[in-house]
Amino acid sequence: MEDITQTLALTLGAGWASGINLYAAILVLGFLGLTGRMDLPEGLQILTDPLVMMVAGFMYLVEFFADKTPGVDTVWDSFHTLIRIPAGALLAAGAVGDIGPGAELAAALAGGSLAAATHAAKAGARVLINTSPEPFTNWGASLAEDVAVVAGLLAAINHPLVFLALLAAFILLLIWLLPKLWRGIKRVFGALGRFFGHKAAEPPGDPGLMAGRSPPASGPAAMAATPREPPRLDGPSVSLSTSTSTSTSTSTSTSTSTSTSSPDHGGGA
Repeated sequence: MEDITQTLALTLGAGWASGINLYAAILVLGFLGLTGRMDLPEGLQILTDPLVMMVAGFMYLVEFFADKTPGVDTVWDSFHTLIRIPAGALLAAGAVGDIGPGAELAAALAGGSLAAATHAAKAGARVLINTSPEPFTNWGASLAEDVAVVAGLLAAINHPLVFLALLAAFILLLIWLLPKLWRGIKRVFGALGRFFGHKAAEPPGDPGLMAGRSPPASGPAAMAATPREPPRLDGPSVSLSTSTSTSTSTSTSTSTSTSTSSPDHGGGA
């Protein structure tokens, strides 16, 4: 029973740690196996190879600095989506030993799923942390992840039941946390899309357009929109019109006088 618990804790612990910091997990397991502090299963004996430990140590140093640089850590996590998950599945499959191919496949599925879940939680949290302008939050999160990997693997090896209980609590936390992280990531990328979309939509035209003034019309539209001034009447034309009006008024008065005097002549006759 104890051997089964130990194997299960090591299998799940390898997958869990790989999703957070793969190179730290390889270094811890390789160092413990190389120094004889634990007997690694046959499938994990390759981790004690000096070449494997040298490459893992170099990549850990690169990740140590990349993981603490805002923006760079997100790019690094995106790239390692293709590395951490399959590596977690391989480490978990190697941790079960020679139980059988069915157990190895089941361990690979469980380890790969755990690596994917922890990787998604780490990468999503970093996207939200990067919205803060100061770098100290990134440094603290990265250091906490490194410590968690080392402490978690040591607990899986030395106290498997404690590790399995903590892992169960961690999985419940992930079930609650991952949807919230996903909504936060969508808001962040939505805000970035609106920001860059607004910048791209601004025309680089006339400053008058930027101030809200309409551009001057040209061509036939300009001729149709230009108001025409009424014709101006010169002096002689006004005089002629006035004279004509005066003559018309005089003629009208004469006709009226003639019409008025006609009945008097008829009465005298």
